[in-house]
Amino acid sequence: MASIKDVAAEAGVSVATVSRVLNGHPSVSAEARTRVTAAVERLGYRPNAVARSLRTDQTRTLGLVISDVMNPYFTELARSVEEEARALGYSVIIGNADERPDLQDHHVTTLLDRRIDGLLVSPTDGGSPGMLGAARAGTPMVFVDRWIPGVDVPVVRSDGRDAVRDLVAHLYGLGHRRLAIIAGPAATTTGRERVDAFREALGAYGLDLPDAHIGQGDFQAESGRRVTEGFLALAEPPDVLFAADNLMALGALDAIRERGLRVPDDIALAAFDDIPWFVHTDPPVTAIAQPTRELGRAAVRALVDRIEGRPGESVTLPARLVVRRSCGEPAPATDPQSPPPSPAPSASPSPAPSATPSPAPSAAPSPAPSRSLSPSPSPAESSPQSPSPVRRSTP
Repeated sequence: MASIKDVAAEAGVSVATVSRVLNGHPSVSAEARTRVTAAVERLGYRPNAVARSLRTDQTRTLGLVISDVMNPYFTELARSVEEEARALGYSVIIGNADERPDLQDHHVTTLLDRRIDGLLVSPTDGGSPGMLGAARAGTPMVFVDRWIPGVDVPVVRSDGRDAVRDLVAHLYGLGHRRLAIIAGPAATTTGRERVDAFREALGAYGLDLPDAHIGQGDFQAESGRRVTEGFLALAEPPDVLFAADNLMALGALDAIRERGLRVPDDIALAAFDDIPWFVHTDPPVTAIAQPTRELGRAAVRALVDRIEGRPGESVTLPARLVVRRSCGEPAPATDPQSPPPSPAPSASPSPAPSATPSPAPSAAPSPAPSRSLSPSPSPAESSPQSPSPVRRSTP
């Protein structure tokens, strides 16, 4: 492998001149710059990034510690982070915490030992010691998706409260009254926030969220399966399961099918965190979508601001409801993903009952209508799902 001395000899200049050319110093003549550039190309010389980092105190490298690389949401987030970092001249090293605080601390320590310039973290819990220590030591850091209250670090996340309210209004309009949630870990901000938003949205329609309708999961598919089995064993199972992330929704779908039941005929299913697979399930899953790619880009920009001495801002982006057909929605005639309609039965069907509009939030709920009810479109169905403007706040 060629060295900087080889480049200097090939170009007929000093090592110092080669160094100035490689670092873009303006004091080098055009002729010398041309000779050095040609010598670098002929010899295939590559600067030593480690040596350069010792001189500049920068490695142009970011660390990203994500909660679970198997979760499609975090996979897409990592891709967006890498793309934006590359566009800004940085590389990214990724560590998968696998929802374990000890692994989170292992990756944080390893990345700091490699002299990364800054750290993006999606905390696995209320704060592992190594990660908290790095934040309090002044390491340039940004929390993404999840955060830790009381830690002075910019947070880039989505706000799903409005989308959860839209979902509950949509479900109420479809005639569902017994709603249950497969919750994420209570130690995470997203786990707590989604349960709170769901309970608040139900309360606006006079509906309760009893303890029996809160199943504690861990953002993994197996917990979604386990919690769903418990819900289905109740004397009066819920009408709808709302899974607080996509993997738990897939586990719930497995448990429902293992019982020989069908979605949405026997039980409806909705999810937080939309994924591309949901359009390919039968039926396609109604879900809340986060602006994942925008979150990744915003997180990188906030971190680079901190690295380069500018104040990093917290950023909050809105999530949105994506209505499909897993909650008993009628299949649109123009939906290209809808299966062809079944042949009409030979007997004349009875007329469908008229739609029951959603009451005002202050009204007491009416008895649950039958599953065959044809509801009026809810606001989530009829209004365009365009995101609202970005909201910025200080951490």
